[in-house]
Amino acid sequence: MKKLSHINSKGKAEMVDVSEKSATDRTAEAYAEVKVSKNVFDAIKSNSVKKGDVLSIAKFAGIQGAKKTSELIPLCHNIFISKIDVNLKLNSKNKTVEITSFAKTTAQTGIEMEALTAASVAALTIYDMCKALDKSITIKEIKLLSKTGGKSGKFINQR
Repeated sequence: MKKLSHINSKGKAEMVDVSEKSATDRTAEAYAEVKVSKNVFDAIKSNSVKKGDVLSIAKFAGIQGAKKTSELIPLCHNIFISKIDVNLKLNSKNKTVEITSFAKTTAQTGIEMEALTAASVAALTIYDMCKALDKSITIKEIKLLSKTGGKSGKFINQR
């Protein structure tokens, strides 16, 4: 079984020391999906949600979330983000908002958590902005799509 990097010899959680690692180019892509009712979907699509432009605000919230990742995830390193992008797409067939995020850095540790946080915060923002219309909105399938760089190399999620 693989040893967990965030557990010390005494079985206690600790932040990993990355000072001996080389800085390399690293990227990560993440995905989240928000399932809404037809009423909410139509309100988002027509930009008639009273709180404002849901897709634009969710995009900026995701970007801000990525920048705050190390403040939210206790053992996550504070790393320089050279690129973060969040894209939201309406899926009319499924009545969903599909969120993808992309993050890039040159650092000693990965940027997966920033990409995942961006997608998650964008999804939470959609819920917050639309909950007055319908509280049964569902955030589902938050996942890492891919990552590159570092010791573990390239990963592409096949699920």
